[in-house]
Amino acid sequence: MDAKQRDALTARLEQAANEPERYTLRLYVTGLTPRSARAVKNLQAICDEHLAGRYDLEVIDIYQQPVLTRGEQIIAAPTLIKKLPLPMRRIIGDMSNRDRVLLGLDLIVTPGQAHGKQT
Repeated sequence: MDAKQRDALTARLEQAANEPERYTLRLYVTGLTPRSARAVKNLQAICDEHLAGRYDLEVIDIYQQPVLTRGEQIIAAPTLIKKLPLPMRRIIGDMSNRDRVLLGLDLIVTPGQAHGKQT
């Protein structure tokens, strides 16, 4: 690799490092229940506010598409699975506890985590 190619690669890596990570999210719901509708609405509002333009959200009705739940170990619904960025996380409920959802999506940190300690 010559110096020009190395400089181009370095520039691309620096650009990628400065771009915010893209989130891949799956929300598993059970039909058109009020709890499912609340989860979708709450999660959409959180994503629009904190992840605008950098998330992919797939809403999966486990009654309509049961095959998509295989391997996901869904034990309750609504369940949100954050696939990317790693680590993968699961959040169960109607997503009304914003702080818990933001923490689960790694968008906020607890004071202990800010100093390298897990709480």
